[in-house]
Amino acid sequence: MSEIIVVGSSNTDMVVKTPRFPEPGETILGGDFFMFPGGKGANQAVAAARLGGKVSFICCVGDDIFGQNALEGYSKEGINIGGAMIVNGAPSGVALITVNANGENEIVVASGANNLLSENHLEGVTKQLQDADIILTQLETPIPIVSHLAEFCRQNGQRLIINPAPAQELSDEILKELYLITPNETETKILTGIEVIDESTAGRACEVFFQKGVKNVIITMGSKGAFFMNDKLNFMVNAEKVKAIDTTAAGDVFNGAVAVCLAKKMTWKENIEFANKAAALSVAKMGAQTSAPYLNEIT
Repeated sequence: MSEIIVVGSSNTDMVVKTPRFPEPGETILGGDFFMFPGGKGANQAVAAARLGGKVSFICCVGDDIFGQNALEGYSKEGINIGGAMIVNGAPSGVALITVNANGENEIVVASGANNLLSENHLEGVTKQLQDADIILTQLETPIPIVSHLAEFCRQNGQRLIINPAPAQELSDEILKELYLITPNETETKILTGIEVIDESTAGRACEVFFQKGVKNVIITMGSKGAFFMNDKLNFMVNAEKVKAIDTTAAGDVFNGAVAVCLAKKMTWKENIEFANKAAALSVAKMGAQTSAPYLNEIT
């Protein structure tokens, strides 16, 4: 199987469960408190590794207990962390997460060392990047890193996947180099100007992506499922029915699963069906990486 390299964020998630989200200026009493390893990049790397992928993770952490624990955790998951960088004097990234009674979440991220991942660091792991067939990244790391990866993949003929979260704009120079983009409805509207509410509007949004040079698009639509389109295919895959306890890393598990399926050369339909199952299993558990399922859990 082809190697997957995830370039992205490493955070520690601090989670409070609460009956409802507070209004601005309001203090409410929450319930249980949890601390989990997180970060969109790390979540996707762990998900891919647990689902059978051969995964390397390039990230940046601080020289604190959060960073140390994170790297130890990735190694235990079988992830190659030879490309990870530890920055002296910098704090590791943290995320403050509130989860309500419906399993919905609100998240604030303090990026810390994630913002210090640099193009110079990527140049130092060029050989490692060249050995990967698939490179997966997100937007919790600086945009110049994403631009560097887009140009790198163009020069080396590799497949670049961007999960454009947290939602923000991307330049046409980045978009035209993408093998696959995996936005949700909110991210799709920011990137295309089209509000996705059904298959028809999802298809229109995909056309905008194609005009910018993206080759394949998966728009994740929460409980409705996921819509796929390229120049030959377009179809909807319904979501699995499940009672959500915590949706924090559902999108990350989905993306990690997609990368693994691409490496295994599965069809797009098989790919998205598998990723939907993995994401559904993840929302039935608390936490980000801790909720990522193992391959033997998916039937």
